[in-house]
Amino acid sequence: MQIQTLFQYQSPLGVPIEIKKQTFAPAAGRPAKRISFVAGLHGDEWEGLYICHLLSRYLQDLEETHAESFVGEINIYPAANPQAVCDGTRLTPFFSVDANRSFGAGRSDSLPESVASDLFEDIRSSSDFAVDIHSSNQRLLELPQIRIVEEFDLSLTPLASECNVDIVWVHPMAGVFRSTLAYNLNKARVPALVVETGICLRIHPEFCRQVFHGLVRLMRHVGILKADDPLEFQTKKPRVVYPHEVGSLQAGKSGLFVHQMKLGQSVREGEKAGEIIDPIQGRVLEEIRFPFNGTLFTVCENPIAYEGAPLARAALDSPARK
Repeated sequence: MQIQTLFQYQSPLGVPIEIKKQTFAPAAGRPAKRISFVAGLHGDEWEGLYICHLLSRYLQDLEETHAESFVGEINIYPAANPQAVCDGTRLTPFFSVDANRSFGAGRSDSLPESVASDLFEDIRSSSDFAVDIHSSNQRLLELPQIRIVEEFDLSLTPLASECNVDIVWVHPMAGVFRSTLAYNLNKARVPALVVETGICLRIHPEFCRQVFHGLVRLMRHVGILKADDPLEFQTKKPRVVYPHEVGSLQAGKSGLFVHQMKLGQSVREGEKAGEIIDPIQGRVLEEIRFPFNGTLFTVCENPIAYEGAPLARAALDSPARK
């Protein structure tokens, strides 16, 4: 393994900030393909850091015991926004900038946009494939899943189906995606998957191991690692869902949401999901019931609910018509 410092810049307090990259390459010859794994663009999403740790440990052991397994090159960017990671914040400290909304604009006088431009160019020039790993926000707990913008469905879904996640969610394009790392890599013809798992400010080891196993499978599938790699993992095929196959449960009232849902649970229409209560008045404001049959892949973990807030998402058993 080679560790390289890609960029070093001074924070507003004068402390140097470094973005590092780990590289695993074949012992001899040119790499057949190259893949990059990126985590930590949002500093409060720690599941990706742990997944990168699992990948790095596995690949270091493989280098020592079965170096011939490396056919391609593997690049790991374990903390792409180290300043935010150290503070545990979604936005880059001092600048209040979302690092994953800073791509595609080119270089500028803004330090975050300048760093994003250089980071993007390094990933683009080092990759035939890429995986950007995220956790959910403070409200929602997610089953391991991959999200794909419809524009890239045909090229990305076969890759995502190798990754041992529970759900591959193909969703419509939205303007907010235009400035993300994965969207710009895909536009630059580097197939890039977005992993979403767990919840921010937490680490779920079982979810991380599941995704790690899937990423090893992906590397074998695309010819980065030999298929006869000695360590075998049991992996699953995900369910691929499209917009009409996803059901959403929302709050009708504002209050404290006390739920009785479990991630991965199969639910039936009319089944009780929980209650929204008013703890000041001691009243039940709303009894929440599922309007669909399906399997939950998103569950609200933050009990403060506002009218219209998402409480759960499910892969529907009987999808609505398109």
